[in-house]
Amino acid sequence: MASGPKVAVIGVTGAVGKEMVNVLHDRAFPLSELRLFASERSAGKTLETSYGSKTIEAFSVDAVAECDIALMAVSGDFAKEYAPQLAAKGVTVIDNSSAFRYDADKPLVIPEINPQDVGDARIIANPNCTTAILAVALWPLHQAYGLKKVLVSTYQAASGAGAEGMAELEDQARAYLDTGVAANKVFAHPLPFNLIPHIDVFQDNGYTKEEMKVTWESRKIMGLPDLALSCTAVRIPTSRAHAETAVIETERPCSPDEARAILSKAAGVKVVDDPAAKVYPMPLNASGKYDVEVGRIRQNLVFGDHGLEFFVCGDQLLKGAALNAVQIAEVVLEQRTVAA
Repeated sequence: MASGPKVAVIGVTGAVGKEMVNVLHDRAFPLSELRLFASERSAGKTLETSYGSKTIEAFSVDAVAECDIALMAVSGDFAKEYAPQLAAKGVTVIDNSSAFRYDADKPLVIPEINPQDVGDARIIANPNCTTAILAVALWPLHQAYGLKKVLVSTYQAASGAGAEGMAELEDQARAYLDTGVAANKVFAHPLPFNLIPHIDVFQDNGYTKEEMKVTWESRKIMGLPDLALSCTAVRIPTSRAHAETAVIETERPCSPDEARAILSKAAGVKVVDDPAAKVYPMPLNASGKYDVEVGRIRQNLVFGDHGLEFFVCGDQLLKGAALNAVQIAEVVLEQRTVAA
């Protein structure tokens, strides 16, 4: 990587893949070459990017193996099949799917929290979007007060289901306004003017897999295997940027003013908290932003001086996916440059 790594983006025609390219350019990632990969049906097509016009290549292990780092925005099944093959050829794979998040020998990384876990791993997992947005706000509070319990409700945008989900919301909102009826293919029910308390498949315990991901992943990333965390995940009719409300019980006394001061200095967090002026996090404002916005910070009525309650918004396609992946690539480059 002496002259900068060669970077592959796999799944570049999807919403996350496109954002990965934008973020690489916006953050001036010091790559020497960028190659874009997708399925056979997209091969040969030209994609207009921040780097100019780029021709999409058909994915193959041998072609991607010519690169140093691969950012994968593909299905879990695809990642399980091909990421190990790429890693065996010396490629560092940063995977956005859930394929490797729970493997004990694969790091699951949010660079603001556990960059040291990257190490010399060849496959690094990107967390679930909901987890990433929440955890960057939880971590500095845990460092200050110690997390004892976390209760979360999420309000997740259509972007969580990719470009198809965003398109369905937009198309069916128009259909509903025109006809009074909306259809659904991507989502379990029509989404316009509706809320759906169902994301991913239901588990035996009554929670959905999306809800359990927040528990499993937060514990692993923060190194808190026994953290008591419960989540209810709801799909809402916004285009992008997820919102979450969090209630925390802490080991040590905490105060809203002190929490605001702590969060205002935290990497990846922006405090947006002036309710008297009607200023608080909202998806419209958080969309397209790198930082996770935190506001409505207040003492929780149940846990008293050992509890806080707050509202979080973050762009699902950025900190929830593409941005975090590129940040991991930055950590890989920094750590391996130092090691060399």
